[in-house]
Amino acid sequence: MRTLSYLVLASALALAGCSKESTDSKGSKGSPQAAPVPTEAKTEPMQRAGEAAKAGATATPPAAPAGNAAAPATAEPAPAAAMANAADLVGKPAPAFTLKDLDGNDVSLASFAGKTVVLEWFNPECPFVKKSHGKGSLVDAAKRHTAAGVVWLAINSGAPGKQGHDPAVNAEAVKAWSLAHPVLRDESGAVGRSYGATNTPHMFVIDGKGVVVYAGAIDNSPDGEGGSPEGGTLVNHVDAALADLAAGRAVATPSTKAYGCGVKYGA
Repeated sequence: MRTLSYLVLASALALAGCSKESTDSKGSKGSPQAAPVPTEAKTEPMQRAGEAAKAGATATPPAAPAGNAAAPATAEPAPAAAMANAADLVGKPAPAFTLKDLDGNDVSLASFAGKTVVLEWFNPECPFVKKSHGKGSLVDAAKRHTAAGVVWLAINSGAPGKQGHDPAVNAEAVKAWSLAHPVLRDESGAVGRSYGATNTPHMFVIDGKGVVVYAGAIDNSPDGEGGSPEGGTLVNHVDAALADLAAGRAVATPSTKAYGCGVKYGA
């Protein structure tokens, strides 16, 4: 009996061992446990995310696309000088200027202080200028008066690209009309506007004190040729003004209305 009890006990113990082994085996196969994750692997993504967030907070925003970029500011062109009224200059100091002649030399009004000066607004392609120099009152006018000590200056205030502006055309006119006086270039038109020069020809006479004593037309014949004088008698207004100055008299007719082509100023 004792022996039989030992056998029964041994068998029960053996069966219990088999049952535990079977349970352990089913547990590992049916419900596998995830392998433990190293601490380094857990923290590395978090560190990278933090660094990325920090970088994003301090990074410079990307530049705007070229199509949306603001256009650079463009300098506004300088406004043209105000146009004076020629008649209002009479009795006032002549506006000072320095301009270049056709050879590139500077010519300054101030250099003729103490002398009588005649200014002739000039455009060699203007029909009225051509008529006046070819047949009218400007034929030999400058030559006659410069021989008596008067300074004669022609001024071309035509802007680049305008009629009569080309220096070569001006040089050809100087030869064709045997002009011995300078032709000055006022491309900006600043000098012309300061005198209120509106036409070619437009004449100004400045006395030895630098005061404008005459402003207006070369004569009273608006055809430019002297063939249709107003009142029937041709009067050269510049000749008359210079004669009054030479005689020490006040200029009898200090202002007239200029005629001819409009001065070809720029914008």
